[in-house]
Amino acid sequence: MNLAERLKRKAVKRGVANSEKARSQSGQSSSVVSRNEAQDQYFDIKTRIHDRLIDMIDLSLLDTLSESDMRSEIAKVAEGLLWEEFQNAPLNLAERKRMLSEIQDEVIGLGPLEPFIQDSTVNDILVNGYKQIYVERAGVLELTPARFKDDDHLRRIIDRIVSKVGRRIDESQPLCDARLLDGSRVNAVIPPLAIDGPSLSIRKFSKDPLEVADLIGFNSLTQQMAVLMEGIVTTQLNVLISGGTGSGKTTLLNCLSRNVPEDERVVTIEDAAELQLKQNHVVRLETRPANIEGKGEITMRDLVKNCLRMRPDRIIVGEVRASEALDMLQAMNTGHDGSLTTIHANTPRDALMRLETMISMAGLNLSPISMKRYISSAIDVIIQATRMVDGTRKVISIQEVTGMEGEMITMQEIFAFEQTGMSQEGKVEGFFTARGIRPKFADKLERMGFPFPKDLFHVAHKPQGKR
Repeated sequence: MNLAERLKRKAVKRGVANSEKARSQSGQSSSVVSRNEAQDQYFDIKTRIHDRLIDMIDLSLLDTLSESDMRSEIAKVAEGLLWEEFQNAPLNLAERKRMLSEIQDEVIGLGPLEPFIQDSTVNDILVNGYKQIYVERAGVLELTPARFKDDDHLRRIIDRIVSKVGRRIDESQPLCDARLLDGSRVNAVIPPLAIDGPSLSIRKFSKDPLEVADLIGFNSLTQQMAVLMEGIVTTQLNVLISGGTGSGKTTLLNCLSRNVPEDERVVTIEDAAELQLKQNHVVRLETRPANIEGKGEITMRDLVKNCLRMRPDRIIVGEVRASEALDMLQAMNTGHDGSLTTIHANTPRDALMRLETMISMAGLNLSPISMKRYISSAIDVIIQATRMVDGTRKVISIQEVTGMEGEMITMQEIFAFEQTGMSQEGKVEGFFTARGIRPKFADKLERMGFPFPKDLFHVAHKPQGKR
């Protein structure tokens, strides 16, 4: 008896047993039940074909083929199985084509997530359990019709992702930060921490990284701000990029790194490597979690300490989160000028407070005033990035750290974004403006061959670039 006949017999039995109940239900409820049953049948057929295909095809040969050839080989075998063994399956032609594509994604891709990985308009992929997959496009979240078969199906995809970059996730270590081969950032959480089943978050990065010109086109910053930031990086000032989750810190860090001269040696340090530097002389370092026995962990602090022995001209830390902040500041204070890093904070002042907290995690018995002096002597510029309420991302402040006044670190704002309101379409309206302050580091930049236009720091007298 083939699958279609079994499904038909089961449907008949179910219909007889529940005929009275079915008559009492509304047409809408019957439609929902029918749709759910059809979906279950679809996943059952796809799973069986996938399992048979794995038994039949020589997966080792696929490693020698290009992706297009791999997909062609898989489609050929899967189509034969579908028409030979499931020719009476309750699937129309469109569903059969969709199933073949999904089976290809199951074998060589990330299953239901693969279409979103290939979609350049998708920025984030958020999986809240096997039945719910959200994506973000242009700052707006939307629920997709895609889904996994069950929790085990989702776990297999998570295991496939983390194993490719030497990570693991299990009950003893139910949290994992990883990355896809294209550099996209991945975070996975499984039970017992994820109560409703495995959860997966993917922050995608464009195959063609954004440039400063793109950010200007998106109205994330102005040409004047871009000129200033180019001078800041070129002349080796130490920069801290601050912002909340999803505010574009890493994108901004990538763009700023384009201004690092080609003849300088750059060492990058990250939890999960995602920076996309275009220089040739780059050494990329990545942390390593502990093994099953709890040994072999390499932390961010270990890597920061080690990179000082690698003769770097520039040190770029993807993000400071804990005690490695102390080692990063030490590097900035001991001749490694031009270092760049990011931090989670809502304002430049909050970023400085977070740095103090991180330094205290290092276990050194430093007084609060000593920590502040240490920070003020290391950091030259803080750039604040923000994700606005309409989903757009903007650089809302560029501030210079000017030193100490009493027991407080002093700063002065050079550029800012002033929000004036919201449009009827729900878009943020406002304008970028200089504060009319010439930064103290301006003389240094000019001495190093980076003169400013005379009107660079002039205050804008009227709103510009409303969007």
